[in-house]
Amino acid sequence: MTGQFFRKMGAAIAAATALVPAAVSAQDAAVLTQNDAGGYAEPGQFHLQESVTPIMDSIVAFHDGILMWTIALIVLFVLALLVVIVVRFNAKANPVPARFTHNTLIEVIWTVVPILILVVIAIPSFGVLSDQMTVPDGERKYLGANIFSLGEVEVPEATITIKASGEQWYWNYEYVDQGVAFDSNILSEAEIAEFKPGQPRLLAVNNELVVPVDTTVRLQVTSSPTGVIHAFAVPSFGIKVDAVPGRLNETWFNARETGIYYGQCSELCGKDHAYMPIAVRVVSAEEYEAFITAFAESRNYAEAASLLPAL
Repeated sequence: MTGQFFRKMGAAIAAATALVPAAVSAQDAAVLTQNDAGGYAEPGQFHLQESVTPIMDSIVAFHDGILMWTIALIVLFVLALLVVIVVRFNAKANPVPARFTHNTLIEVIWTVVPILILVVIAIPSFGVLSDQMTVPDGERKYLGANIFSLGEVEVPEATITIKASGEQWYWNYEYVDQGVAFDSNILSEAEIAEFKPGQPRLLAVNNELVVPVDTTVRLQVTSSPTGVIHAFAVPSFGIKVDAVPGRLNETWFNARETGIYYGQCSELCGKDHAYMPIAVRVVSAEEYEAFITAFAESRNYAEAASLLPAL
């Protein structure tokens, strides 16, 4: 019994340690290494994916800062209360229990303090949400990693508009200004081995969405008029938007690093919900210009993508 008790205590302490904000820093190095190979989560990863956009910078700062410290302090406070109760108010140490039923001061405290905590959390939360939903115009400044500022990150206005439509069960992407579109479907394991070896299972697609680095992209998200609700989500970009039939939702991103960043539909949309991944390929401005020019002229995605460096 004693050995089992200590094993359980060890597991509990390890779980509690994972909640301490300082532990996040050690995970960051692993995330950076992982994302050098691709923008997707690795087995065993517990932290957020590497940020490559101002939006995700804010989300990471919000999560690692006020949220982690708040939850860590609350867990430690509740643990301390439980220890005091177990030690001081067990049947042996306190054989005659108190007869009172309430304490007005304590009731006021446990009502007011949580309200104040939620207000403090809400202030940066609304700022981060506003940044996600407001497409840059070249004048508005964004929070970035400093979520308690009034905005200090300059983001250029959107120069590319892309419409992402959720189908059953794949994605269709349209370069609105060029008037060209293509479908993006998941690759099977056999297709990955044959055409795109090394890309992740259940995330690799036949046709990636190609965008230029350091460029603001306006993303319009909808769903097929005869389809169902989907959700467009790319964790490294910090974007997650519902794709609703008959409705055009909007967000944006500006990726500062080249590479392929993966996401998935995150709405329970039907039988193949798990098989409609998102892959965004961020390339240099010159590579993008060559790609989009060829795509607009030929209307052939494969032909245009052949101009990009091999994966």
